[in-house]
Amino acid sequence: MNKYIIHRDIPGVGSFSPDEYRAAAQKSNEVIAAMQAEHKAIQWVHSYATADVMFCIYIVDDEALIYEHSERSGFPANIVRKVTHVVDPVTAEGE
Repeated sequence: MNKYIIHRDIPGVGSFSPDEYRAAAQKSNEVIAAMQAEHKAIQWVHSYATADVMFCIYIVDDEALIYEHSERSGFPANIVRKVTHVVDPVTAEGE
């Protein structure tokens, strides 16, 4: 399975109310559950909201599943990038 970052252009997403975030998460979860019931390997890890962009982290078998989720959920997938490395403060410590 591969990890992906998804850039979703959603105007005003950084100002959503808690109910709007809840509704969006519920919709995403419903679509993911349906896809998993179809034996499609897709997992939503978490998302980050900025003013007008939502950045989502997903783990999937195939990038095409991200676009399928986008189509089924109605959430855009404007840019999709496969994560090749994770770099964090521990990276500085070496092996």
